[in-house]
Amino acid sequence: MGAGESWPSAAAQPVVAWARTRPPGTARRRVLAVEGHSGSGKTTLAAAVAGRLGAPLIHMDDLYAGWDGLTAGVTALHDWILAPLAEGRPASWRRWDWDAGEYAESHQVPEAGWLVVEGVGSGGRVLRPYLCGLIWLESPTAARKRRALARDGDMFAPHWDRWARQEAAFYAAERVRETADLIIENA
Repeated sequence: MGAGESWPSAAAQPVVAWARTRPPGTARRRVLAVEGHSGSGKTTLAAAVAGRLGAPLIHMDDLYAGWDGLTAGVTALHDWILAPLAEGRPASWRRWDWDAGEYAESHQVPEAGWLVVEGVGSGGRVLRPYLCGLIWLESPTAARKRRALARDGDMFAPHWDRWARQEAAFYAAERVRETADLIIENA
């Protein structure tokens, strides 16, 4: 990392170079998934990568159906975005309104050669055929929890353990880390 260069910027450069060597998946555009446990740095890295690629960025946090909605988020990503793109149709998704506890307004996925999706579940088994690359961010639990609570504070704190159980079950069943194309350490 160069003097004054931040972690996401320094990490994004080799990720983008690597991604450009990847063939598209079945989504008719190159779709990168950035995965890892809460607080591992997914959002930060994905934003840096998407910016360098000129790609739209979709956050799984906008697709989960609440604190117990990880599986619903994976289904939404598949049904609303990746499957339509693979069929050559426009794709749109509805944002989960965390305060109202329901899906809200619809958003169109912009036309582009790339799409970056970040969040727990974005590398699920049903989604992998659509991806050109699956990136896993590895980070120690204490650092992840510190980052997540600093970012989301009181909103996330009461749900940390609940969400961590969902992540653990999902990752045990889906073996996302084991199937990742690229693993990045973010201590």
